[in-house]
Amino acid sequence: MIPGAELAARESELEAWRTAQATHTATLQDPDLAEAAATEPADEQTAEAILAAAADRLEAAAIDESTSRARREALLGQIDDLAQGIGRLAPLLEEHHVAKHLADLAAGTSGDNQYRMHLEAYVLAARLEEVAKAANTRLERMSSGRYVLSHTDARTSGRGRSGLGLEILDQWTGQTRDTTTLSGGESFFASLALALGLADVVAQEAGGSQLDTLFIDEGFGSLDDETLEEVLEVLDELRSYSRTVGVVSHVADLRRRIPTQMQVRKSQDGSTVNAMATAPAH
Repeated sequence: MIPGAELAARESELEAWRTAQATHTATLQDPDLAEAAATEPADEQTAEAILAAAADRLEAAAIDESTSRARREALLGQIDDLAQGIGRLAPLLEEHHVAKHLADLAAGTSGDNQYRMHLEAYVLAARLEEVAKAANTRLERMSSGRYVLSHTDARTSGRGRSGLGLEILDQWTGQTRDTTTLSGGESFFASLALALGLADVVAQEAGGSQLDTLFIDEGFGSLDDETLEEVLEVLDELRSYSRTVGVVSHVADLRRRIPTQMQVRKSQDGSTVNAMATAPAH
């Protein structure tokens, strides 16, 4: 006969076993476990190889991460150095911009230089005004009071430069026009007047030193008789101020006006030069 206490303990153990059995039976009936039980057993060597490869990749990734971190720290340091360098260069960059702007202005390439005028042209423009003013003293006489030269810095068309232009006032019509509209004879005595004006300005700049000799090569043939007379009178006045004026020309009418002549004659044996003096005609 089993004592009551022992019987109760065995019944409790039996109930616990039944409960555990039900749990295990339910677990074994799980579809996933059933599918796993039906598969082939795992290849332990293959699994170990995969695990080793994964470990190698992990180690390589750790090394790359460490290297990237070190590079990041180095780059951060370089960024600080770069920022400091930019701070030091900023004033120099500003000075460069100012210098470049001035250089572009002087070269006539800046958008602020509306006339595209070189600095040299700007400086020479003042001298050209003086030359034109000095030239007009004789030009008005050569042209019978008709023409007056003046400097212009009017902007040229296209990509041309400005600053050293000349225009001419026709006092007979009151109109100002380009010097290219002058006839051949007018261009000649205008150019001669400019040359004489330049000589006067240079003489003033040189402390009064005179340019004692002036040579004029051709151009007289394009003048009418009245204009030729005016031009020669101006040249005679230069001679009266102890200046030597040499004229190179084929115009026959000049022979009677020029007392001292050097005649050049050419032949098959070569050219000869003969000096001769004639009585000037008035």
